[in-house]
Amino acid sequence: MLRVLLFTLALGAIQPQPVRLLFIGNSLTYANDLPAMVCALARAAGKRAVCESVAKPDYGLEEHWNERAVQRVIARGWDVVILQQGPSALPESRRLLIQYTKRFDEEIRKAGARTALYMVWPSRARRGDFPGVSQSYSAAAASVSGLLLPAGDAWRAAFAENSALPLYGPDGFHPSPAGTYLAALVAYQQVFGEAPPVVPVPAGVDASAEALTRAAQTAVAALPKR
Repeated sequence: MLRVLLFTLALGAIQPQPVRLLFIGNSLTYANDLPAMVCALARAAGKRAVCESVAKPDYGLEEHWNERAVQRVIARGWDVVILQQGPSALPESRRLLIQYTKRFDEEIRKAGARTALYMVWPSRARRGDFPGVSQSYSAAAASVSGLLLPAGDAWRAAFAENSALPLYGPDGFHPSPAGTYLAALVAYQQVFGEAPPVVPVPAGVDASAEALTRAAQTAVAALPKR
């Protein structure tokens, strides 16, 4: 009887392993701490997640690759490694995005993880580049059969509903807290395969939270089924 009781207690103590997410990118990742926001959504949904990042100002995937430090971080083992560089709408930037996505994907697969691409957005002054950004990140994800996190498409969907939504920060390129929150909603839905059932809203975002939730769902629903 005692042995059965101990076995039952041991089963109750077993916790699922956390989902481990590594973000690799630049200031579009660390502005407003996107990784922490994704982990906050996971915790609110009752999930265990570990979110870390290697993100440096003005870095593209080429700079991260050539520095070689990030490869050692990848080798520690993750579930999903999320890659991000600039908007990459121009042909040369698209070529580099795809080229280095493929290089990183080899390292990521060796570590037993899946590659994801965090699609960003163009600057406010170049809003006409939204389709090009989407095409570049979609092509990079497809080139490695990776997971696409279409934050840029969600921004476009949000602006289609309300062009005055404050997604840009003061410099017209980096995200405001609302912009990062929208990206976090998209990332959560793609990584965990569901919309977050409970959505903690950061300070200053409450007025636009419903519109941002709709935009995230629209962007994810528009993707090919996986």
